[in-house]
Amino acid sequence: MCLALPCRIVELCGDEKAVIDVSGMRKEISLALVEGVGIGDYVIVHVGYALTRLDPEEAEKTLALFAELGDAALQEAANEIH
Repeated sequence: MCLALPCRIVELCGDEKAVIDVSGMRKEISLALVEGVGIGDYVIVHVGYALTRLDPEEAEKTLALFAELGDAALQEAANEIH
């Protein structure tokens, strides 16, 4: 199953990499496909790559839907991004 998730950037690492936070889990991702993102921005992440920047309000709505499904579903989805 492939899944793209809204994730908040919590650290910029240089070399087109960043650290994201997904439900308390942190992962390093590539920013090679997006430009102009910074700490606090939300991006859609798939297979370790940020695909696009996402409006914070839309990201929060999507994350709220995942929360309704339960933390187990969100944790499983987060494991899919790498």
